[in-house]
Formats: sequence, C-alpha cells, structure tokens
Amino acid sequence: MNPSTSSQPPEEDELLDGWHFLSSESPQPPDPGASRELRETEDRGQLKSRFISAWNSVKYGWSLKQKSKFSKSSPVIMFGQSYELKDHGDRERFRRCFSSLLWLTYRRGFSPLPGGSLTSDSGWGCVLRTGQMLLARGLLLHLMPPGWTWCVSHHAVKDDLDLLHSTDGAESAQEVKESSKQRNRKLSLGSLLDRPMEAKHRRVVSWFADHPTAPFGIHQLVELGKSSGKKAGDWYGPSIAAHILRKAVAASADLPNLVVYVAQDCTVYLEDVRRLCERPPPQGWRSVIILVPVRLGGQDLNRSYISYVKRLLTLQYCIGIIGGKPKHSLFFTGFQDEHLLYLDPHYCQPTVDISQENFPLESFHCKYPRKMSFSRMDPSCTIGFYAKGQRDFESLCTAVSEALSTSAETYPIFIFAEGRSQEEEERGNTPTNNMAYIQRKKGRKSVKTSSSMDEFVLL
Repeated sequence: MNPSTSSQPPEEDELLDGWHFLSSESPQPPDPGASRELRETEDRGQLKSRFISAWNSVKYGWSLKQKSKFSKSSPVIMFGQSYELKDHGDRERFRRCFSSLLWLTYRRGFSPLPGGSLTSDSGWGCVLRTGQMLLARGLLLHLMPPGWTWCVSHHAVKDDLDLLHSTDGAESAQEVKESSKQRNRKLSLGSLLDRPMEAKHRRVVSWFADHPTAPFGIHQLVELGKSSGKKAGDWYGPSIAAHILRKAVAASADLPNLVVYVAQDCTVYLEDVRRLCERPPPQGWRSVIILVPVRLGGQDLNRSYISYVKRLLTLQYCIGIIGGKPKHSLFFTGFQDEHLLYLDPHYCQPTVDISQENFPLESFHCKYPRKMSFSRMDPSCTIGFYAKGQRDFESLCTAVSEALSTSAETYPIFIFAEGRSQEEEERGNTPTNNMAYIQRKKGRKSVKTSSSMDEFVLL
C-alpha cells in the first residue's frame, strides 16, 4: 500500500522531526559465501521472490520514509490513551509508546518455507505480519510491567533523561546521568539493553524470528495455515490469520497462562471463553486474547462503522486491528480525527539471526508513525482485545458492549452472547439451528451463517 499523507494546511500541522524510519540500522545480509551458495541452488521461484522483495523495498521503502503530518489541535488516540501533541510531555510519551510496539515486516534471506523454496515473504505475507504485530502487542501486555516502553538512542548520549525511557525509574536515570558525564563517548547497545526487562523483551522478539523453531515466526504460521488450505505464497485473509494465531499460541509451551479465542459468526460466546480460561486453584484464570473477524459492511465504510472503529480503538482493552485488501494489509493502532494510525509491514528487510548474543533490535521497532484516511480502510478485518484476568475480562465485556450499543441506527459489528458456539454445541451433541443473533435494544435479528473461516456475516 502506498498511503497518502494528510492534506491539512501546513499551519495546522507539525512534522514530528526526528521520527524516522529505522532502515539504516537494519542487520546486514548473510555473508557472501552463504549468499553465493544460496544463489547457486535457488530456482525460478526464488529468483521471482528476490525480484518482488527488491521491488517492494524500493516501492514501500520510499513511501515509509515520507513523513505524515499530525495536527496539534486534536489528540492522538492509541490503545486507550490520549496524547495532546501540543504538550511536550504528551508528545514524548506518544513517541516512546509508538516506538515500543513490535514492528514485523517482510524479510528476506531466511531458510526455505515449508513445502517450497521461498526464502522471503515479500509480496504475499503482509497479513501474517500484521497478525504477528497484533499478537506481539498482546504478549507485551501479558509479560511486561504496565507502562513499559523501549527507546534506545542511536548515537551519543544527549541529555540526562533523553536516552532511557523505562519503568526502571531511579536506576535507569542514574545510569544515564553517569554516562552523560562523558559527552563524546558512544554508548553501546549491549550496555543499554543489559536489564531484566530487556531480556524479556528480547525473548519476545525471538519468538517472531524468521526461523522454523520460532513459535510465532513465519515458518510456523505457514505450517499451521496448511490445515486451512493455504501455502507459502498464498494470500491469508484476516479471519484465517486469526485462527492461525490461535493454533500457534495453543501449540506453544512458552505461554501456559495465555489462550486465544476467535469469535464465530461475529459473536463472542462467553461460555466458550470461560471454559478456555477457567482452571482449578491454585492455577487460576488464564489471560485471554480475543480475536473478532468482521466485515464492516460492503465495499466502503460508512460513518456508523467508522464510529464503531473509533470507539473500539479508544478502549484500553483493544490491542489493534489487522486488515486490508490482498497484499495491502496494515496494523492499525489508533487514530487522529479522520485518520487511522498504522504500522506497515510492506518493507523487506534482511532476516535477523536471533541466535547471536545481543542480536540487533532496531529493525523490529519503528519510530515513524503513519496515517491514512478511514475511508481507505478495507471492510474485512480482525479486531483484537486482551484481558489479563477474570475481572479484566468482565470489564472488557462491559466496555466493548457499551461501545457497540451506542448507535441506534445500525446493528453492532459483533456481540457478546451467553452460551456456546454452534461448533461447541455440536461437539456436545446439542441441537442447533445454525443461526446467529444480533442483539438490539428492541428485539433481535437472525442471520444465516457459514462455517467458512474466511466469510463474514454482513450486518
């Protein structure tokens, strides 16, 4: 996708100077010997993959280096937080929070994907990459302390507290103060990242590595997609991506206290979620990521659906939205006025060898927020939510239900319903009428449903 920037008058906007695209710090390609050996064995499919990779790097790299403009007169909303960009403190908090998100993009130079010879996902893997980003957002909330951020200066120490922004408090501040005494001294990444939270952060990044053993890497996601009739090189819809993420988390031994639930027929069945999360004492309630595949009307979003999306992105429980047309999927994180904020996976970077000690992290973070008009958002998408515990889950249900019921003109884009889904009822030999019900203040409307994971109920 080649999103355009805002057309607002320059006097109402400010380019956020220094918010740059982190491509210059990306890891280097594999060594020449390995590259020659790879070139000798690659077939036409690999050559095509390399060509597409190079083309996307030029096409989308140029687009990503363009700067979006942000208005000072209205707040930026991201993951339930509001930031007034005219306020220096809020602007800096927004910088840190945005640059702390994991940015998963196309990669090249990894080992061949299952069932073929592709060594890059450039040109077809954007939905899987946006799915990775949504899952990564949930994992950071699940594993890191509240308010955690990651921010590393690329050059020398500038000011006492400009370099490190974390929840380590006085310890981090003291480190920076001591280091700043030597103005011309470059501070190594290793010394910056030698902190307990960074070890956990680095571990989460490694789970998304482009390696067959990574639980949420591209190799594993492609393998899990085979059961849905997909293979490397195919386009994965937002709904299928949601089910692949559910299977990946279920198969991982690293997250025993987290489950993923995927809504069916635009309905979150509460009994199904509780059955997934409840465990006998002393284990307690599991945390849950809820993924809701939806289609927001027809080809274009109307004002009612845009209002729904805004209200959901305003909630602290929302962990983002993945979606877009084939080969043009984005990860939406928030909005300002009539524009969505997003992370773009359409930039092909060299793969990172996560087996190296202190492997480079810069290419997994983007300090450059982008915007696009709501009118350009494709109606097919998957919305994500996260609840840490049972109390959070109940609060999530209340908050989302209120956000979805404030419009009397349209049916909600999805609902919460007591009971079990049709699939669970069939497993228990319980009769079902193959209908999903969309609740309203006055009565309810029945909708015929389909078992296909890539079809949606049009509301």
